[in-house]
This record gives sequence, structure tokens and C-alpha cells, in this order.
Amino acid sequence: MNRQISPAVHTMGYHGQNGGLFMAGDFVITGGHPLEGRVQIPAAKNSVLPLLAATLLCSGRVVLQGVPELSDVDQSMALLCAVGCRAQRQGRELVVEGQPRSCVLAAGPAAQMRASILFCAPLLARLGRAETVLPGGCDIGARPIDLHRKGLEKMGVHSFFAGDRLVLTAPGGLHGAQITLDFPSVGATETLLLAAALAQGETVLRGAAREPEIADLAAFLNRCGAVVQGAGSSTVRVQGRRLLTGCRYTPVADRIAAATFACACAAAGGRVELAGCAPALYAPVLEILEQMGCRVQRGQDAAEVSRYGKLWGAGKVFTGAYPGLATDAAPLLAAVMVCAQSGSSVEDVIFERRFGCAEGFAAMGARVRVRGRQFSAQPGGVLRGTEVTAPDLRGGAALVVAALAAKGKTRVSRTGCIHRGYAEFDRELASLGAQIEREIR
Repeated sequence: MNRQISPAVHTMGYHGQNGGLFMAGDFVITGGHPLEGRVQIPAAKNSVLPLLAATLLCSGRVVLQGVPELSDVDQSMALLCAVGCRAQRQGRELVVEGQPRSCVLAAGPAAQMRASILFCAPLLARLGRAETVLPGGCDIGARPIDLHRKGLEKMGVHSFFAGDRLVLTAPGGLHGAQITLDFPSVGATETLLLAAALAQGETVLRGAAREPEIADLAAFLNRCGAVVQGAGSSTVRVQGRRLLTGCRYTPVADRIAAATFACACAAAGGRVELAGCAPALYAPVLEILEQMGCRVQRGQDAAEVSRYGKLWGAGKVFTGAYPGLATDAAPLLAAVMVCAQSGSSVEDVIFERRFGCAEGFAAMGARVRVRGRQFSAQPGGVLRGTEVTAPDLRGGAALVVAALAAKGKTRVSRTGCIHRGYAEFDRELASLGAQIEREIR
């Protein structure tokens, strides 16, 4: 069934493939059941969103394959529709065509997610102007857009605030530039790649982020006729083109989803095969789980994680820019740490409020402490079911992971934020043997 996306999509529910309204509800988990089975890892949310922004650069039809139903994806599709494009879901495919006619991003969807800022650069390239409210997303710390604006200014963009709206204009069009990022920001790197694809002349971006999603965006742009070299390294060169076509494209697999199910298996015990995602994409998570007592078997595009004995502490670990430990994986590892027989700590160097899930862990009986950006777990606590609230996307998933190991029933509320990044999370876990239900109340 084809489904046209409406700009009225909001975070508490969204229209699923069957056309019905999906309500988040609460997750009720009865812990103590090991996981067993296979999970097919879908396309990465963190790649699909910038790819949807990139469709604004394309004059032809774009089809993205294997995309899960996520509220953030629907918000992005709503942004495309609001500026005049046609965006539809056809099963597991997203189909986008048409040209942008409006430079104004719909305030509702734009305010709901961080990735909305990425839609500005393509509008600047096609229409010479973009207007948006400041992007939203999870409350995990400051995520300024100054690097986006600073880089765009070197490409001929003027920006200012008009009330609560950010207005960007390129009166002389976009032109290539030499840009050095002060920090390897994934979002700023994506914004500048999108701007450079249709800019006049060459853009050289130094200090670029190296994440797999950056390389995926560059591969998509090249498939559509762009000339991007060096993506995945710290220096990226882009030769601007006058026109990009469309294409059919399969985004990279979701390494954070793979890490989530790996951590779920570690916490609950059992054996889970993670299919369709190269283990190298989330290698730090797998290596830490091995140190904690899990067994990991790696294939070319799959990994099998098993845990039948005790979990041990991981010592001190830190997040970092790729290929380091992903910031999104930090709360998920924290959920495994609270199940261990000895102490662990994880420090997130990216966001200052990454561990909002610690309050939920403590309510479940874990001995945890957060000091600044560091989360630590000490042995001696016994996880027991209780009522907890998901603080954000990854922190909410982390509470579900910990609940799989807790005694009794745990109710996780405010699960709408979890559905921003996981499609049918409860059903996937249930297919592996978890005792999890969704309740609307």
C-alpha cells in the first residue's frame, strides 16, 4: 500500500504502513528470559535522514530501499512534502520525486528532530533561500549549529534570525570554498557535503567526520552524479555539479540498532545473530562485550553474540569520533554494565547529558552514579522490575535492555522517543524470546 506522508505527523504517533495511527504506549517487560534467534538489521536512521535531505538536490526519482518505519523518517518525509515534493512509502521503500517550490521548512516536523537542519543546504542550492525553526531532538546536551552556519558562510550564505526562525540566503549562489571544521561534527560535515554538491567550483572540507553515514551520503550523491572524493577520511573534496539525477539506493545498515540487540543479548543472556550489518561498523561495542564475558563470532556482514556465563565489568571506556565508540552506544553499554559482577564506567566526550537513563537504572536497584559526563556502575545491586520513564531515544532503549535482566515486571513509559529510532522494537525482542508487551493507557 502506498502512503503519502502528511506534514501533520507528530512524535506521539505516526501513520504506519497499513495507514492506521500507531500509538507508542508503554512497554511492559518481564525479565529473566534469555534471547535466542536472528535479527535482520535495517537501514540506518542516521543515514536515511541525510539521504532524504539529499533528495532535494535531485531532479529525478529517488527510491531508498529497506527503510524501517520510524517517526523521524516520517517527520523527514513530511518536510519534503511541505516544500512541494512528493514523498511516499511503498512497503519498505521510500519514493521521493518532484522539485522543491517552497524554501520554508514546516515548523512542526522541523522542531521535532535534530536532522531537520540538514534540509537547509539543499534548499539553498535549489532556491537560494531556506527558513526553519531551530532543530529539536533528544535532550542529551548542547548541539549547536554554529559549525553549519560558519561553513555555509564561506560558501556565500548569509544567515540571521527573524523571531524564532533561522533564515539563510545565498544571493549570489553557492560557491566552493576551503573549510576546516573545529570539531569533526557529523551534522556539519553532512550539511557542507550537501551544499557543495551543487556549488560552483571545488570545496575542500578538512577536519571532516569519518562516520560510515558520511561515506554513505557521499556514495548516494555520487550515484546521482555528484563528484565527492575522500568521504570516510578527514579530508573531503567535492567538485560542484549543475544537476543531480535520481537513483535507487540501499542505505548502510544501522550499526546502533545492531549494537542495541548485541547489548540486549549480553544483558538477558542467550544467543542472537545480527544479520546484514558488518561487525566492523560497531567493532568497539563488540570488543567491550567480549571483555565482559560474551562470545562474539564475526562474519563479513553478520555477527553472533552469545552469553551463558557471568558478566564482568569493562573497566573504564570512553566514547569518541569514529572509529571510536559511538556516543549513541554509551547508554546501551551502561545497561549491560549494571548487570555485571564487577565495576565499570563509560564517559561520553560528545554530550554532557547522555546518561539520563541512570535514574531509571537506580530505580530498578542498580548501584550507579553520574558525575559530569561519566557513568559508573558498581556491583552489589539487584535489578528488580519497577516503573521507569524513557528519557530519550537511546536512554529509553537502554532501560528496556536492563529490564530484560531484571526480576519481575518493568514498565517503561514515554516510549514515543524510542520509536524515533527503532521500528517495532517490542516485536523484534519478542521474536527472540523476550517477554515484552505494549500497553496503551
